[in-house]
Amino acid sequence: MFKNKTLLITGGTGSFGNAVLNRFLNTDIGEIRIFSRDEKKQDDMRHAYKNDKIKYYIGDVRNPQSIRDAMFDVDYVFHAAALKQVPSCEFFPLEAVYTNCIGTDNVLSAAIAAGVKKVICLSTDKAAYPVNAMGTSKAMMEKIFIAKSRTVKESKTMICGTRYGNVLCSRGSVVPLFVEQIKQGLPLTITDPSMTRFIMTLEEAGELVLFAFNSGKAGDLFVQKAPACTIGVLAEAVKKIMK
Repeated sequence: MFKNKTLLITGGTGSFGNAVLNRFLNTDIGEIRIFSRDEKKQDDMRHAYKNDKIKYYIGDVRNPQSIRDAMFDVDYVFHAAALKQVPSCEFFPLEAVYTNCIGTDNVLSAAIAAGVKKVICLSTDKAAYPVNAMGTSKAMMEKIFIAKSRTVKESKTMICGTRYGNVLCSRGSVVPLFVEQIKQGLPLTITDPSMTRFIMTLEEAGELVLFAFNSGKAGDLFVQKAPACTIGVLAEAVKKIMK
């Protein structure tokens, strides 16, 4: 499937990018390009993996030229770059728009111009009935990639997406925060224990993207059925594991 192909991952230094790397490095894929704006995290990955299949591109999806420069000879794109922290997006909603909405359009335009075969966009369950700026920006991102998929023949560039739940232990998620607070003997910071979250593992997140890659048609949005729990129950589970 990926033999001698080139895969570009936007936001590739994040949890999803690392999960995809671990999955594909030992396959016959030709090249994996990590596109992100964080040179330190790229350097950390370079030292950790020490693999010539991985190429690193500094850039920002907000900058159309930087993403165009990374898109040459790319076969497939997993678009994971996003502002996803709810408080940050709430305080700076335009920043969420610039990255999650305009940035997505930049990626898709560059992919179409470069003749990329497939683009899989990563969204979030917070895009369903959004009540905050992050969810609203990701809901618009979904509209953008669905609309963009209509502007190009599917045989040339197929664009579809996935919608995640909360990915356990991903960077910036609540579980690592709870673990650190427990280690330090601090109270767990819970806004409302009755809040419900849909839970996925990083492995399940990767499987969902691969399912979309293999089965998706232009404009599709894949939502995996996922177990749900309240934040209160999740906190109790983490405390029990950490005893």
